[in-house]
This record gives sequence, structure tokens and C-alpha cells, in this order.
Amino acid sequence: MPSGGSSLFSGFRVLGLYSNHVPHALRYHKKHREFYLVTAVGKCFHTYNVNRLGIVSVSNSLSDDISCVAADRMLVFAAAGRLICAFARNKEVVMRYHGHRQEVRLLLPLGDQLISADSAGDVIVWDVQGGDVYLRLQFDPVTFALSAMMHPSTYLNKVLLGSSQGALQLWNIKTSKLLFTFPGWSAGVTVLQQSPAVDVVGVGTATGRIIIHNIRLDETLMSFTQDWGPISSLAFRTDGPPILASGSPQGHIAFWDLERRQLVTQQRHAHSTAVAAATFLHGEPLLVTNGADNAIKVWIFDLEGGGARLLRSRQGHSAPPTTIHHHGNDGKNILSAGQDGTLQSFSTVHERFNKNLGHGSINKKKEQKKKKGLSYEELRLPAVTAFSSAAARQSDWDGIVACHRGRLATTTWNYQRCTMGAHHLQPPGHVTSSVVACDWSIMCLSLSLTPPPPAHSGAVRGVATDTLNQLTLTAGSDWLLKFWRFKTRKQEEQLKLNAAPATMMLHRDSGMLALALDDFTLLVVDIETRRVVRKFAGHHGNINDMTFSPDGRWLVTVAMDCTIRTWDLPSGCLVDCFLVAMAPVGVSLSPTGDFLATAHVDSLGVYLWTNKSLCGPVGLRPLPADYQPAVETLPGVTVDESEQEVTSEEVDDTYESADQLGAELVTLSLLPESRWKSLLHLDTIKRRNKPVAPPVAPAAAPFFLPTLPGLTPQFASPTATDQEAQVRLLEPLDRPLQLLKDCGPSALSVELTCLTSEGGGANSLLLAFIQMIDSMLTSGRDFDLAHAYLALFLKLHLRSLSQDSVAMAALFRLSSRLEAGWAELQATFDQSLCLLSYAKSALL
Repeated sequence: MPSGGSSLFSGFRVLGLYSNHVPHALRYHKKHREFYLVTAVGKCFHTYNVNRLGIVSVSNSLSDDISCVAADRMLVFAAAGRLICAFARNKEVVMRYHGHRQEVRLLLPLGDQLISADSAGDVIVWDVQGGDVYLRLQFDPVTFALSAMMHPSTYLNKVLLGSSQGALQLWNIKTSKLLFTFPGWSAGVTVLQQSPAVDVVGVGTATGRIIIHNIRLDETLMSFTQDWGPISSLAFRTDGPPILASGSPQGHIAFWDLERRQLVTQQRHAHSTAVAAATFLHGEPLLVTNGADNAIKVWIFDLEGGGARLLRSRQGHSAPPTTIHHHGNDGKNILSAGQDGTLQSFSTVHERFNKNLGHGSINKKKEQKKKKGLSYEELRLPAVTAFSSAAARQSDWDGIVACHRGRLATTTWNYQRCTMGAHHLQPPGHVTSSVVACDWSIMCLSLSLTPPPPAHSGAVRGVATDTLNQLTLTAGSDWLLKFWRFKTRKQEEQLKLNAAPATMMLHRDSGMLALALDDFTLLVVDIETRRVVRKFAGHHGNINDMTFSPDGRWLVTVAMDCTIRTWDLPSGCLVDCFLVAMAPVGVSLSPTGDFLATAHVDSLGVYLWTNKSLCGPVGLRPLPADYQPAVETLPGVTVDESEQEVTSEEVDDTYESADQLGAELVTLSLLPESRWKSLLHLDTIKRRNKPVAPPVAPAAAPFFLPTLPGLTPQFASPTATDQEAQVRLLEPLDRPLQLLKDCGPSALSVELTCLTSEGGGANSLLLAFIQMIDSMLTSGRDFDLAHAYLALFLKLHLRSLSQDSVAMAALFRLSSRLEAGWAELQATFDQSLCLLSYAKSALL
């Protein structure tokens, strides 16, 4: 029967996805004065602010994986297959460019144009706004296979192209003419980079050679040789020191001094894979790098000798995770072990709480003699296959124990210090097989054919202990589940299974033991009665992992048939099932029950699913045997609102409140009370603030007054922007009101005093001022200022106004308007106070 997806879980977000092999793009936001980093992740790209490496935007997904990205001041360009898309606000597709017949590999924004190159040798120059083809060039991949592209600084309409054969060509894209051909250096060009000096570019080759070349004179200034293979990236430092950074396929970065022409320092293992791109921030001692190891790193150059240290990073697994478990009782941290050999912790709250416990290494104390002459790879332990953790007293001792592929001894890890512990737990006896399972409560190790005597006649597939460490349970490939007394190590009972167990998990609070068998069925055993209480069938592939809900009511299982199934133990029924695109290999339900975490084949992230039952009632019904699950889309990356970028378009679209919401309303000015409340008490304030000491002569003017450059000395005047800010188109009454708002209380008193003819004004200005106050009261704007200005005005000029009949008539009209306005306002106040008093005292 058809289905409608999962009724219990909903996709929320994915953790631990940051970068891939595509070189990043860097853009500078002038208004924010901040750098933003763009990295490709599958079919979409992420935008981070470099200051905090917080994600500010996630683009809409494209139809195919992104092969290259580029950015200018306004747009981000991404190529997926033969399609190129332009994104505005780092998210929305605003233009699509069709015309390539093969996969696009290079992008170069150049003013109002975009240059793109594909694998077949086609180079197209696009008009960014219209999307039209401005120019099309065709290169023969046999003689000139385009591999790099760069715009030389100050070279108008020019682009420099590099080839895998080693030659370089300088083209004018406006006239479609080849200006010059550089023969090259008998090695394929991999990178082209503009240096801070005009006419000088850096050329990286496939043989590891770096050439600093003057393209105007066609002269090689200097060259370096990198011993780590082809040059994957080049970056010039622009904050002062003449340093060139070069990346390698091994993940190392070399730093070259261009003045002394030698290697200054090197950063080994900056990435575990090839350095996809390296970029210096303009005018800052910061280097941003990304690689296919799913890492973004920012390096700062503040060490002696010109060395760099890691300032901040965002890093996930470089190979798919295989085992995940929640750590602690709050459900906010997920421990993950991947095929890359690292053990990492991902926070469900914020990325800044992520931890990288690193890669396991051999015991340095015991094997100090053996490790001499060993390489970096030989010192690293194999990938973690199983681990168990406990948060209790983790500050006193190591709280994580892990098993490694093909290795007998287990390792311990400290979560708080984010390091591997000093203990290597070696089982006694002459055991030749490796550890395949572990349990933290007693660090119980599961071995195959453990002598003497053997616990099972075959390999041990699982081990667990109860809450009080009284009972130990083991399951082996001999189809037996055995119960052992922990202290005496004696077998008490055994249970014959229907097939060999693949894995098992114990819910200690309820005493329910779940076993996944090789015949794709599930058994639930009560360890108190030691009987099988539930049996579930429905999976069509190997069951990879399972987890219990905190109350022990649900059992969630994942299998190679790409299904995630939820079984209800009290009813013994399947209550939820859905499909995913990639087979899940790990699952963990948080101790609080709010999130389900899954890990999948060929995916580097940890996916979170929200539990709908915590948000509202969910109708769970038994699913029939012929139930056909629907495919649920894997969740994507979510944006942290606190880090979200506000673009210039969004600023223009923001809502601005009107000066007056309605004619019937009264609007106060936003000036502080000190600007109008003390106008009637200026004489008192002046007497109180009268200086005791005589006035002091002002300080001498500066000797060097600001002047303008030129042959004739001229003093600097206010900038045009300041003058423009002072000139505003105001209404006839708004202009004097704005001037009065800019005055302080004393200056305002002087201005009103000078309205009369004795003060240099005219008697007509008194009538005009009354009309301005009347206009303010009519509009309801600046209600507080109107009353304060009127009170000061009457205090200063009431005697002279009484002799002017026209002014007195205007004052009588103003008085009636004041009384009417106050009566209406008083009625509104009385109504509000009545309702407030009723709400506080009445029995509602």
C-alpha cells in the first residue's frame, strides 16, 4: 500500500559538512567591512564570515554537483555540469547561462562579464546582466588544454590563459585577439595568481616548480621548486612581508620569501588531503585554506620567524562516519568515528562547540624506540570500529574507550581535553584476533576465540553489562547468547538463537536486549526472565545499527535496504518506516528523545531528524506487512540567524516606520528630555552653574592646519558628503523646526529671544512662530516639543504680544486647539487607566 513518508521523524539539519575538493571563493562586503568565504558542498554552496567562520547562508540546490565557484562584489557564480548559475544574496538563482557542451571547470568574473571554460576547450565570455554570449573561443585540447585562467591587474579587457602543455596565452576579450604567447617552462600549468606587483604573476606547474614571471617584459624573475608534487594553489601576502604560499596534493603548505628567495617555513599536514585553495586576506596576516578533507582553516602569521598557527577552523570527517553515539545526558553532543580514523564531537546547539579529538597514534612511551624512522602515516592508528563513552567523572579520568580495525589493544580518550588518553588496554593471554566490540561500564573487551577457555566457539559479535555490573551478556557467531556472572566469570545460562547475531544493544533501564541477526530479523530478550519477548521481521538487508528511545518503548533500526524503521515494543508492531537515498550505517536517539541522528554510506555528515511526538500528538498505527515506505529527503545545512548576512538589497527592502502613523494620533519627538524639559528653568541652571574660577585662555591652535595637496596652499574644507548631509529638502515649516531641534537649550533660548525687532528680528516672525506651533499641534507630531517651545515663547514675548491684536487672535485660536487636544488626550488616558484598574482588581 502507498505511504506518505515518516509520521514520526522530520528532517532537521546536517552536521559536519563544510567543504570539498572545489577551490573556495572569497568576497569582500564593503558595507560590512568583512570578508565572506564561499565553499561548495555537493549541489549547493555555503557562505561563511571569515571573522567567526559562522555560516551565514546556504544556497538553493542545483541539479548536479558543483564543479567550480567564483564571486564578485554582488553575485556568486556556480557551475554544475554544463550549466552556470548566478546567485544573489548567496542563495537565490537570478540568472542561468546555457551554452557549454561539456562540464564547466573554470570561472572568472571580470567586471560586467563572466568568463567560463569547459573540458572540451570552449571559452565563453558572458554578459552577466543579460546572459548573452559576448565572445566564444575554441581551443584544441591536444595543443592547448586550458588548465588555469587569470585577469592581470590593470590590464583592461585582458585575460591570461594557462595550458596543460605549459604554454600561456594573453587574450583581449573585447577585440577577440591573441596578444602574446608565452612558451612556458616545459611543464603543465596548474595555477595562475596575480602578485601585489603590477605585471608580475605567479605560475604553478605540475612538476612542483613555481615561477614568478613579468608578463610585460616576458622575463622570469625567480623560481622555486616544491618537493611535494604539483602546485595545487598559490597565494601572495599583501600586508607587508613579501611571502608566497604554495599548496600541495599531500596537504602541506610552503611559505617562500620573495626578497631572500628561499623557503621560510612550512606547514605540514595542514590538510589531510590536497589543499584545494589558499587565499590571503587583503591587508591582513590571515590565510584561508580549504581542502577535500571537509575542512576550512584560517591561519594567522604571528609567530617568530614568520610561521603561522591555526586561528580557527571548521572541520568534519574526511571519510564517511561509521559509528555515532550521543555523549552525555543532555543530548547536545554526538560522538562520531569515521573511516578517516578520527573521533569527533558535533554539537546540536552551535558549531563553535564542536570538538575534534584527533587521530589515534601509537603509544609514544612504550614504542618510542620503534617509532624512529617511521613516517607520519605509520604512527597513526587504524580507524575506530566501535566505541563507548560515559560522561560521569570525565574530568577525573578518560571517559571514552575505542576499538580499532585490525588491532588487539583498545585506546582511551579524554573528552574534555580532546586528546587520546595514555592507556592502551591489552587483553591478557596470547590472543591473535582483534577487538570487535567494547562496553564502557567495565571496559569489557569482546574477542574472537579468547583463551583460556573460549567463551564462544566462534567470533564474539557483541558484549554488554547490566546497570549494576552484576551480569555480563555476550553474543557470538555460534548462534548463542550467554549470560555470565560478572564477578565470578561463570556462565549462568545460554540462549540458542535462530541465526548468528550481527550486533546487539542493551537498554539498561528496562533490561531489554535487542539483537540483530544475520537473517535480517530482530530479537528482543528480557535479561531478567532470559526469554525472547519480541521478534521483528521486515528488513531486506543487513541491519547496521539500532537504538532505543529513552523510555525503552521504541526500537529504531537502520539497514542496508535504505530503510529506517521504528518498532513499538509494547504492541510488537512496526509503527514508522521511511526510505532514504543512501543506506544508513549508524543511528542514535538522543537521551532527551528530541533528535534522531543518522550516518550514511558515502556521506560525510551526521543527519538530524526531529521527533514530531515532542511537538504535538502523533497518531502511530501498526503498519501492514505490504507497507511500501516513501523516500524522505535527507536534511540540509541550516543557517545560524545570529551570523546571517544582511545584503544591500535586503537593507533596501527593510520596513521603515512612517513619521506619523495616523492623523488622530500624537507622536513625540525622539529628543532627550534635557533638550526641552529645562527650557523654563534656564536662569536657575545658569546661576547654579556659574563658574567659580575666571575663564582660562583657549589652547593655541595647531601649528599644522589641514591643507589640500597642490602647489598653492589651500586649507581643507568640509567633505562633500558632510555638506550634502546638511542640505536637505524640507517643508517650509520643517526647516526652522529642524534647526531648533539641533540647538541646545541655551541656543534655543537665544534664538527665540532674537525673534523680536529688538533682538534683530521682526514682529512678523512672532506670528510665524505661532503658526509653526499651530501646524505642529494640527499634525500631532513632536507633541512634547510644541508645548515646551510654546511655554518658553510665551515667557519671553507675552508682554509684547498682548499689544498686537493679530497675534492675540492667533493665540486665542491656538489656545482653543490646545484645550481640545488636551481634552481628547485626557479622555484617552482616563479610558486606559480605567481598563488597567479593572484588569488589576476585578475578579476575572
